[in-house]
Amino acid sequence: MKSLKKQRRIQIIALTAVALVGATALIGYAMRDGINYFRSPSQVMAEPPQAQEVFRLGGLVEEGSLKRGQGEVVMFSVTDGGASVPVTFKGVLPDLFEENQGMIGTGTYINGVFEASEILAKHDETYMPKEVTDALKEQGVYRDSDS
Repeated sequence: MKSLKKQRRIQIIALTAVALVGATALIGYAMRDGINYFRSPSQVMAEPPQAQEVFRLGGLVEEGSLKRGQGEVVMFSVTDGGASVPVTFKGVLPDLFEENQGMIGTGTYINGVFEASEILAKHDETYMPKEVTDALKEQGVYRDSDS
């Protein structure tokens, strides 16, 4: 017959395991909407995401594509040298947003157009987000400034 002390130890270990699994499940549930995957324009064109999927799109703002629409609506294209994705954004663009500069937008891809809810631009003339740099290097478009 097992001692009472041994039974109590097994109960505590089992309860701790259940609590750990429960806490992990709750953390995963809480983070499900907070994770946005990064995609380059070439990846979006190769495998278009579902309309309800929120993701981050990054690349260079294509030269000559920046157009201002009605009110605060702005349209432009983002490229990584391999493909271009048309983007619409309703709101105020960051001050440093311009053509041929790196940007990352968060939004959804609906009917062939990326509808951005947030646009981030570089913060100085030398910075480019790592994801954008990696995507541009993969396409052979980007070179380090020191090389």
